[in-house]
Amino acid sequence: MQPSGVGAWRSGRRLVGAAIMLALIGVFFLLREHWEHLAGYWPYLLLLACPVMHLFHGHGHHGPRGSGPSDR
Repeated sequence: MQPSGVGAWRSGRRLVGAAIMLALIGVFFLLREHWEHLAGYWPYLLLLACPVMHLFHGHGHHGPRGSGPSDR
């Protein structure tokens, strides 16, 4: 006998999995139909990726080396 809530959790998990799969299928067909329009923007997206990576990469690592709690 299953504890109460396990069956509901499994059905909810299946519903989320089905929604994710439907979204992936939709994205695939959207990209497939509009690939010619999107392919022209790849160089600009690569150039835009550089400043975005500088903004979001490595924050919080500006202190001096060796100042962690394990060095005390």
